[in-house]
Amino acid sequence: MMNSSKIIIYQVFTRLYGNKNVTRHEDGTLAENGCGKLNDFTPKSLKAIKEMGVSHIWYTGVIRHASQTDYTQYGIPRQHAAVVKGKAGSPYAITDYYDIDPDLAENVEQRMQEFEALVERTHKAGLKVIIDFVPNHVARQYHSICKPKGVKDLGEEDNPQNGFDPQNNFYYCPGQRFHPYFDLYHGEAEEYDEEPAKATGNDCFHNAPGMNDWYETVKLNYGVDYYAGGVGHFNPIPNTWDKMTDILLFWAAKGVDGFRCDMAEMVPAAFWHWATDKVKYRYPECVFIGEVYNPGEYRNYLGAGFDYLYDKVGMYDTVRSVICNQQSAHAITGAWQQTDDIKQHMLYFLENHDEQRVASDFFAGDGRKGIPGLVVSALLQQNPLMIYFGQEYGERGMDKEGFSGCDGRTTIFDYWSVDTMVRAANRKYTIREKYIYDMYCKVMTLAQKEKAITQGEMFDLMYANGHLQRQYAFIRKHGTEAILVIANFADQATTVNVNIPAHAFDYLGLSEKNAQVTDLLTDTKSRLHFKRDESVQVEVPENGAAILKFRA
Repeated sequence: MMNSSKIIIYQVFTRLYGNKNVTRHEDGTLAENGCGKLNDFTPKSLKAIKEMGVSHIWYTGVIRHASQTDYTQYGIPRQHAAVVKGKAGSPYAITDYYDIDPDLAENVEQRMQEFEALVERTHKAGLKVIIDFVPNHVARQYHSICKPKGVKDLGEEDNPQNGFDPQNNFYYCPGQRFHPYFDLYHGEAEEYDEEPAKATGNDCFHNAPGMNDWYETVKLNYGVDYYAGGVGHFNPIPNTWDKMTDILLFWAAKGVDGFRCDMAEMVPAAFWHWATDKVKYRYPECVFIGEVYNPGEYRNYLGAGFDYLYDKVGMYDTVRSVICNQQSAHAITGAWQQTDDIKQHMLYFLENHDEQRVASDFFAGDGRKGIPGLVVSALLQQNPLMIYFGQEYGERGMDKEGFSGCDGRTTIFDYWSVDTMVRAANRKYTIREKYIYDMYCKVMTLAQKEKAITQGEMFDLMYANGHLQRQYAFIRKHGTEAILVIANFADQATTVNVNIPAHAFDYLGLSEKNAQVTDLLTDTKSRLHFKRDESVQVEVPENGAAILKFRA
């Protein structure tokens, strides 16, 4: 079914988004560096997000996770520092699937009510809510204090003497203590103790993970016997299946409209088929987005109930290499063709919390260079687009925050504030940042509102334009409306001659004509002569695009 508007997801790292504290001590505490709150998403700020062309907000890191901040006065169990990454901790090391991160609350004891109010505000702003579902692993010291009455905790009924048991929630190393290759004291009086050791989240099934493993997490057991080569034991239904499905239903009942499912391909597709069926039976509009990186598994996971999957190793990697002038723009054609049969289900993006910022020294060095990539990602197909907060200002991600060093990414482990977001909140952005923001708003709004984009066919012009190396050209058409898009990845303004092959006229039902065209980015009008197998000449700005609308 075609969407009448395009899904555009705005990912916010909730802890950082509203934090205005500019102390920014490396490896600083909550008291030193501050923390954003759920209440920072005011009706005004949500309205501004909506006006960018956004349809969904992914509130990253709202469920309670391991942290070095002590909340024991509120009855929240303390985490041992040896098994927490960074002072603030990773949002993917969940300590209670039924709780909200206390860092995000103005009133810790009212943290769930504050989240429920955020969902209500978000919906009133005309936006839908996505949160993380982390199904593959939990924090080493997972313990739910907020689970509903009658719910058994993860591991509560496990038999830890069995390395694998289909009805256990965890995998164990019987008779062995947790003995990793790092300090188990980490400044505390007593060392962290775990016996028997549980298997670590990144499929590390021994008791001695290293620093490069996901050592702060333990692997959940969905009935797959990895000790016997990955044999599945799905009948009777594994205990973990029921528990994790109940967690999804818990949050869907609170008005959550969708789940971004972390490392979905590390959990068997059979579980997803079971869980998504149960959730969608009660909440038919609930959306499931899967972090799946193996193209060979895409169709398997879509068949298991996912609505959208990350297009990372195809479109993201390709557009990044084109931006960095490591491949010709022609490579984009091959990227979309790889998933053409499932194109409506692929989520395009240029940034997220795992990837380096476009403007970082590790990527393009300038957010403006990402604009042609945005144009392609937003306008090429009808499928969803995701952007990461700060991307719309050209945030560089070049801070050295603490556990997260200077790596071109915005930290997910530390208490910090994001410079561009702090200044933008006070309208103190630079001319460059304002230009990038305006371009993002224009492109995203066009992607939402132009029928040729949301519902139209696409014709890739590159096979008829072998001379184009730093430009990418295609046409979108719906009814009598057509849009010629030329994205220019070059650092210089360019006059390009784009051939429109006869097949494009036939496939799209275009007429040969001398047409008035309107550049939707600049609102300037001109005339182009469209004739079969002949070219049109178009001026395209550096690191920009021409988006030319005309009557077909």
